[in-house]
Amino acid sequence: MANLVNDIRLAVDSGKTAVGMREVTRAIMSSSAKLVVVSSRLDQSSLEDIKHLAGISEIPIIVYDADSMALGTVCGKPYSVSTIAVLDPGHSKILEEKY
Repeated sequence: MANLVNDIRLAVDSGKTAVGMREVTRAIMSSSAKLVVVSSRLDQSSLEDIKHLAGISEIPIIVYDADSMALGTVCGKPYSVSTIAVLDPGHSKILEEKY
């Protein structure tokens, strides 16, 4: 898990990401998302929507085993973050690693 935390933070800091359900959905639908990270405590209907859209576009999903406040902290945001789409990983190896 520590590598995932570091890779998420590095992708946010050095790459390009979309944060939040609306932005992530938009990134998936435009095929600009390369990876989606969701909080494990995301409500079931939202999770199913993300899984469906990502499945159609063949975009991998990582479930981050913490709530949205912890995911927001990892991203360096002072608020809860339920989903993140990695558009450009920057210096992160998040697209190459298996979690």
